[in-house]
Amino acid sequence: MTYAIDNTPLWKPDPATVGDTRMAQFMQAMGHGRYADLWQWSVDRPEEFWTQIWRFCGAVGERGEVVLEAGERMPGARWFPEARLNYAENLLQRRDAGEALVFWGEDKVKRRMSRAELHAEVARFQQFLIAAGVGAGDRVAGFLPNLPETLVAMLATTALGAIWSSASPDFGVQGVLDRFGQIEPKVLICVDGYWYNGKPVDCLAKNAEVVAKMPSLVKTVVVPYLAELPAIGAIANAVNWAQIPVVDGEKSVFFTRVAFDHPLFIMFSSGTTGVPKCIVHCHGGVLLQHLKEHVLHSDVRPGDRLFYFTTCGWMMWNWLVSGLAAGATLLLYDGSPFAGKGKVLFDLAEAEKMTHFGTSAKFIDAAAKLGLTPGKTHDLSALRAMFSTGSPLSPEGFDWVYREIKQDILLASISGGTDIVSCFVLGNPVLPVYRGEIQCRGLGMAVDVFDENGQPIRSEKGELVCTKPFPVMPVGFWNDADGAKYRAAYFERFANIWCHGDFSELTAHDGVIIYGRSDATLNPGGVRIGTAEIYRQVEQLPEVAESLVIGQDWPPGKNDDVRVVLFVKLADGQNLDAGLVDRIKQQIRANTTPRHVPAKVVQVQDIPRTKSGKIVELAVRNVVHGQPVKNVEALANPEALECFRGRVELDD
Repeated sequence: MTYAIDNTPLWKPDPATVGDTRMAQFMQAMGHGRYADLWQWSVDRPEEFWTQIWRFCGAVGERGEVVLEAGERMPGARWFPEARLNYAENLLQRRDAGEALVFWGEDKVKRRMSRAELHAEVARFQQFLIAAGVGAGDRVAGFLPNLPETLVAMLATTALGAIWSSASPDFGVQGVLDRFGQIEPKVLICVDGYWYNGKPVDCLAKNAEVVAKMPSLVKTVVVPYLAELPAIGAIANAVNWAQIPVVDGEKSVFFTRVAFDHPLFIMFSSGTTGVPKCIVHCHGGVLLQHLKEHVLHSDVRPGDRLFYFTTCGWMMWNWLVSGLAAGATLLLYDGSPFAGKGKVLFDLAEAEKMTHFGTSAKFIDAAAKLGLTPGKTHDLSALRAMFSTGSPLSPEGFDWVYREIKQDILLASISGGTDIVSCFVLGNPVLPVYRGEIQCRGLGMAVDVFDENGQPIRSEKGELVCTKPFPVMPVGFWNDADGAKYRAAYFERFANIWCHGDFSELTAHDGVIIYGRSDATLNPGGVRIGTAEIYRQVEQLPEVAESLVIGQDWPPGKNDDVRVVLFVKLADGQNLDAGLVDRIKQQIRANTTPRHVPAKVVQVQDIPRTKSGKIVELAVRNVVHGQPVKNVEALANPEALECFRGRVELDD
C-alpha cells in the first residue's frame, strides 16, 4: 500500500515573497532556477557546493584550499582537511543587547538572556573549566534539562576544543552510566531537580549515585533550578553553579580553532538493543550542515525566534541551539508539553512571537486528539514554519496543522537522526507542501531509495540510502579504534553506501515518504509493510489513544512466517470489545490491504517509548518472543513493557 498522491498542494510559497527567502537567493546566486537542478548540482559537485555554503552562510574560520580528500570513499572521505574553525565561535559572533534566548520552565520559571549576557556567562564557566584542567579533547557531560545553563556549559566546553555530551535528567542511574561511563568525562554538570506537570522532581540523590560510580570526574557542578542553594554535600567534589566566580566584565570567551573533523559532540543511540553506541560528530560537519538546514531549508533569518520542543537527550537540542549561528533568538522550554491543558507551547508561541515551531509528530497527533484549535485560541501571526520529526507525520497530521494552526505556513516534516545529528530529507521554503510527504532531499545529500538488490527505485518502497559522502557523517564511534562497529552500523548492507535503516519512498513530486524503521518493518507472507501505514489508520479512531504493532513469528516453533499483532492503548473510559476490534480491522482493511489487517488486537495500559518519545517496537517484539530487552534504562517508561508480557499466547 502506498499513500495516495494528492497533486493539489496544501501550501505553496507566495510568489510575492518567495524571492526574499534565503533558499531563493542562494539558487539565484548559484545560477539555478529550479530546486531539482540545484540539488543535482549540489551532489554532483560537492567541492563547489560546500565551499559556497561556507561563504553564503558566513561560517567563521580558515577554510584552506582543499575541500575534499578521498571523496570516493564512504567511510573515509575527509572534508576541508586544511581548515581551522570552532563551532562555538560561530554561535557567539554577536555580543550585544539583542536577545540570545528566552526560557520557560512550564509556568514556574521564565528567564531572558541577551547575547552580551550569554557571552559573559560562557566566559565565566569557561574559566571554571580551565581551572578544572579541561582542555581540547577532554569530555564534559551535561545531565541536565533544557536550561540556559546547558547552552552555556556546551558553548564553554566546545570553545575550548573539549567534547560535549548530554543526557536528560529523567534517565535512571544505569542509563546515565551506560552513556557517560563509556566516554569518561572530566566534569559533570547536573541539576538539583526539574518541574514536570507542575510537580518538582528531585535529582540530588540520583546525582550523588552517578558521581560515585564515575571515577573519571574531577569536578561536578550542580545547577540550582528548584532551589537557590540545594543541598549538594553528598555529591563528591561538587560546586553550586551560582557560586562559580564572576569574571571581569571585559573578559572574552577564548576560542580554540581546531581541525574540521575535531570531535565536537558525542551523541548516543537509543540503546534499546544493547549498550548505546557513542556517535562522535565534528565541529566543521555539524556547523556547515546546521547552517545549511537553518539558513536555506528553514529560512531562519537574523532576529527570527526559533523553537523546538526537545530534551537534552535528543539530537534536536543540538540542532536547535545551532540556530544562534544563523542569528536567531532561541526559545527554550523545559517540562511537559501538555502543561496548561495542552496549550503551554502555543502560549509560548504567542507571547514570544515565535517564527519557527518545532515539535514531534506524536505531539501533533495528541493535540489533534485533544481537540486543540491554536489558530483560533492564540495569535500566531508571527509563525512562518512548523517542523515535525521523531516519527512519520501522517497525512491527517498535515490536515490538522493547516486546518487548526494556520493555512499560510510552511509545514516541514523532517527526517534524519542522531547518526547524522541533522536531516537527510526536510523542508524547503520555495517548494509546495503535499499531504503526507516530506518536501525534498537535503542539499548536498545524495539520498536515494534502493530495492533489495541495491538498485534505485521510484514510487516504490525501499531502503533510504545516501550514495556519496557528506560533511556531517560521524567521525566514528567512541572506543571503536578499527571502525568495525561504525562500518557495521551503516555500510554492511550496500558496499560504500550509507544505509540509514528507514523504509521509504521517493514520490512523483520528488518528495519522500517514511514508512517507519526498516528493522521494525512487518513481513507477513513476504510482503514488507511499514508500521506507520497501520498507525495512520488505527489512530484516526477516537477510541484509540496510541498503538504499537509487531510481527510475531508464526506458527510457533516453525518461524515460517509472521503474523501482525496490534497493541492499542485506548482513550480514557474505553474498553476493547469485539465491536471495537471489528472497527479497527475494518478501518485498516478499507484503507490499506488485507495484509495489513492484524491477526490479533490486544489492549494494553501503556506504550513503551524512548526518552525522546519514540515507541520501541523491537523491545516489545523481544518481550512477546520471550527474549531479553538489553537496555531498559533507555526507556522513559520501562514499566510499560510488563503490559506486553504474556499477552499474546503462542497457541491461540
